[in-house]
Amino acid sequence: MSFLRKHFNISFNSLSTLRGFTTLTSKPFPDNPTATYYDNVAADVANSGDFDSLRDLLNKRIQDGFFNTKRTFSFITNTNFSPSFLNDVVTTLSHLNPGFTRRNAFDSLVTRLCKLRRVDDALHVIESMSRVGDCNLSPCTFHPILNLLTREKSLDHAQRVVESMTRLGVPLDLAGHNFFLTAHCFIGDVNAAVGVLEKMEEKGFCPDARTYDALVLGACRKGKVDCAMVVVRRMVDDGVPMLYSTHMHVIEGLLKMNCFEEAMKYVRCFSGKDKALDCELFGCLGSKLVGFNRVKEAMFVLGEMEKRGLLMGYKLKNFYEMNLREENDGKLLKEL
Repeated sequence: MSFLRKHFNISFNSLSTLRGFTTLTSKPFPDNPTATYYDNVAADVANSGDFDSLRDLLNKRIQDGFFNTKRTFSFITNTNFSPSFLNDVVTTLSHLNPGFTRRNAFDSLVTRLCKLRRVDDALHVIESMSRVGDCNLSPCTFHPILNLLTREKSLDHAQRVVESMTRLGVPLDLAGHNFFLTAHCFIGDVNAAVGVLEKMEEKGFCPDARTYDALVLGACRKGKVDCAMVVVRRMVDDGVPMLYSTHMHVIEGLLKMNCFEEAMKYVRCFSGKDKALDCELFGCLGSKLVGFNRVKEAMFVLGEMEKRGLLMGYKLKNFYEMNLREENDGKLLKEL
C-alpha cells in the first residue's frame, strides 16, 4: 500500500508540491524531510488560512510514508481556537484522499482536541466524520475521548459517549471496557467493576494485560494485596505479559502495609530476565521507600541496584551518593 512506502521513497510530484509549500513558508525544503518537517509546514499553511495547501500536504505526507503524529494538528490551541477555524479544518479533512489518509487525519484531530480537553468539539468532529463517505468509524476513534473522561472520573459523560457510539453503529471494544474498569477499580466501586467484567464476558472478550492491571490496582487500593497477588499469579500462569504499572501497584500496596521484605521478594522474583524491567522494579521500590522516608531500606535497594549495574534516575542517584558519603563519614569518625 502506498502509505507504507519507505520515508526516502518520495515521488517527484511530492517534491514539487512541497516546494510550493516551501515558497509559501519561506523555509528551505530539506533533501530528506521528516515527520517533524511536515508538521511544521502544516502549522504554517493552516495558520495562514491556506487550507487547500493543508489538504495537499496531508495527502502527500501519507503517500510518502509519513504518518500523522500527535503534533500534526498542534496548530490548534486553546488560544486560537474558534468554531469556524475547526470547521475549516474539518472541511479540509473531508476532502482528503478516501480511506486511510482521511480516517487517520480525523483520528489525529480527535486526539489533539482531547489533548486540549475539548471533548464536545472532538465529538462534533466525529459526527462530521460519520457523514463523510468512505470514512468508517471505529472504536479506536473514540479511545482518546473515553480515556480522558474515565481518567477524570466523568463516568456519566463517558457513558453518554458510549450511547453516541451505539447510535453511530460503533461497538465498545475491549480497550473501551478497560477504560471503565480501570476507573471503577481506582475509585473502589467494586459493584460497577464487576458489572463491567460481566459485560466483557457476555461479549466474549478475553481479559488482556490492561484488564488484569485494573484488577490489581483495585485490589491494592482496597488494601487487599493478597488478592492482587492471586491475580498476578493468574497472569503468570496464563502467560499474560505484565505492564510495568501492574508491578508498581503491588510494590506500593506492600509498602503501604509496611511489608518491605515482601516487596523486596516480589521485585527479586521478577528480576533477572529483562534489564529494563529490573531498572523499573528496583527504581520504583527505591523511590517509594525514599518517599516513605525509609532511608535504610532505600539504601539497601539502591546498593543492590549498583551491584547489578542498573541505572538509577537522577534524583535516586543523588540520594544514594549523598547518603553513601554520610555513611562513610560516620565510619571514619568512629575509627578516629
